[in-house]
Amino acid sequence: MGKIILRLDRVMADRKISLNDLSAQVGVSNVNLSKIKTGKISAIRFSTLEAICETLNCQPGDILEYDPIASSDTEPETALMDKT
Repeated sequence: MGKIILRLDRVMADRKISLNDLSAQVGVSNVNLSKIKTGKISAIRFSTLEAICETLNCQPGDILEYDPIASSDTEPETALMDKT
């Protein structure tokens, strides 16, 4: 089974934005944003993903990547959750 890989760190580096600045602009705590950045999450709300994409002027595909070969056994699987 494949795995979703988060590339937020790469997009942040390309945009030259710090974790603190992104946190303030998105309205997500540094701790939660850091977990997203390092891929240590099991879910992300669409509203959070939308806010990140709006702030970084990017598409969800710039942040999320699917690797069909990688195994999700070693790290939590990243899922998307609607804000319902």
